Amino acid sequence: MAAQAQLPQRSGARPRTTSTFPHSQLDQQPTDTRHIEAVFAEAATWPTVREQPSTISVQGSRALVVEPDAETGPAEAFMVGREFCHVHAQGDLSLHATLPVSLAEAAEHAGWAESHFLVRTGQAPPTVLLLYAPRDEAEGDVILSLVRASYEFATGAAAQTMAVPTPSRPYRLFGTTSQEES
Repeated sequence: MAAQAQLPQRSGARPRTTSTFPHSQLDQQPTDTRHIEAVFAEAATWPTVREQPSTISVQGSRALVVEPDAETGPAEAFMVGREFCHVHAQGDLSLHATLPVSLAEAAEHAGWAESHFLVRTGQAPPTVLLLYAPRDEAEGDVILSLVRASYEFATGAAAQTMAVPTPSRPYRLFGTTSQEES
């Protein structure tokens, strides 16, 4: 993906986050929702995507899912079912999304994301990230490019260029294994 080579460094220190459920961003929240709303409004126009309530995040969280009849990428491109991204609620405008490993590492290195805390315990694949809430329009553009990459990963469009390691054992993400999800 072109965005990978062009990821700018996020300004400032990383926000504080939790290391328990719900995995969330504790500070550096934007003053309003317009930047995250712009990201979700754009994503809702992409083919085979629909917005719905998240099935794994806090109440009020909104998810992007691949429609049931659409082709998909690997199991590690999803958090649960066909959900590849969700924006949090209840005052937290960070997102969880899945990205191919090389892009996940680049996003983390550039300060836009961190691995889900379950990645460190082996309960989630290294594709699951917390993307920090966009504080302005420029940050919203970067987050949109990462959500677009997540979409391409989920729909298999990124499969030709980015390899995802096959786990030696199933990941246990939120009580399900990667082989149970389709």
